[in-house]
Amino acid sequence: MHHVEAFGWAARDTSGFLSPFNFFRRATGDKDVKLKVLYCGICHSDIHQLKNEWGSSLYPLVPGHEIVGQVTEVGSKVEMYTVGEKVAVGGYCGSCRSCEDCMNNLENYCSKGIATYNAIYNDGTPTYGGYSNMIVIDEHFVFHVPENLPLAAAAPLLCAGITMYSPLRYFGLDKPGLHIGVVGLGGLGHVGVKFAKAMGLKVTVISTSRRKQNEALERLGADSFLVSTDLDQLQAAIGTMDGILDTVSADHPLDPLIGLLKSHGKLIFLGAPDKPVELPVFPLLMGRKLVAGSGIGGMKETQEMLDFAAKHNITADVEVIPMDYVNIALQRLTKGDVKYRFVIDIGKTL
Repeated sequence: MHHVEAFGWAARDTSGFLSPFNFFRRATGDKDVKLKVLYCGICHSDIHQLKNEWGSSLYPLVPGHEIVGQVTEVGSKVEMYTVGEKVAVGGYCGSCRSCEDCMNNLENYCSKGIATYNAIYNDGTPTYGGYSNMIVIDEHFVFHVPENLPLAAAAPLLCAGITMYSPLRYFGLDKPGLHIGVVGLGGLGHVGVKFAKAMGLKVTVISTSRRKQNEALERLGADSFLVSTDLDQLQAAIGTMDGILDTVSADHPLDPLIGLLKSHGKLIFLGAPDKPVELPVFPLLMGRKLVAGSGIGGMKETQEMLDFAAKHNITADVEVIPMDYVNIALQRLTKGDVKYRFVIDIGKTL
C-alpha cells in the first residue's frame, strides 16, 4: 500500500509531552477522503492515552479525535463528499461494517472498531489522530459540518457533544418537560446543559463547586444548581429528577445521586473513573431505578447531533491555542484550568 508523508506532534513515551513528528498515512483509496486538518480539540482522554493510564497506548502516539477540516482529495468511488467541503472526524475511523452493532448504526460499539488514533488499521499500520496537518479516512466515518457552525467551536462536539447527546436520545430523556441533572460543569457538562435546554428539558447542574453557580444559571441557562456537598440542598431535591448524566471521572459518592432520582429514574455514567465505584443496591430497588453507561454515538447519530447543534446554535465554549502551546494546555487541562475545551488551530500554526 502506498503512503504519504504527514506531519504532527507526537508523544514518544509516557511522559505526556508532545514534540514534532514526521510519519506516514495511507494514500487516498477509492472510498477515502483526505482532508487538511484545520482545528482539533483536546479531550481529557488524550491525557490518559499519552500517559498510558489505560495500559493500551501505542508509541509514537499522535492524539486527536475532535477534528474539523477541509477536503483536499477524494477517492474515485466517494459519493458523499467533494473537494473544498468542510468536514469533521470523530472517535472512529473504521469498524467491521457487518456485525449487529454496525448494522444498527452503532459502529462505536463494534468489537472490531478502529479508533481514530492509538489503534491498528486494517492494513496493519498505526492510526494517528488530528494533532497533524492531514488525515485520510473512509468516507463512512466522515461528517458534514453545517455551514453555520463555526469550525473551532464545533470541534469538541465530535466527542463531548455526542457523548452528551447520545444518552439523552437513547434513554428517552429528550422529551420536553423532563427534569435532568448534569453532574460536573466541565468540557462535557457545559455542552450537555446546552443540548438539554435546546430539547426543552428542565436542567439542574450538580457540582462540588459553589463558584460555578452563576456560570450555570446565568450564562448557560440551567434552571437550578445543587452543591453536591450541601445536605440541605440534596434533601430538598430528593426524588425530583427523571435522569442524571454523570460526567465526573473522579471518585464520588453515588448514593446522593440515586436519591435525587424519581422512581424509574436513570443514572448514566459518562465519565470513566480509574477505580471501581461503590454502587448501593437498596436505593435502586426502592424505585426500580436504572444505572447505565454510555459512550459516543455511531456515525448516523453523530451527524444528527451536528445538524441539531447547527439548528439550535449549539457550540462548545473554547480557548483556541497555537500548536506550540499544546503541552502547556495539557498541563492546564489536568488542573481543570480551562473554560471549557482547548482547541488547537492546526491550520494556521502547524
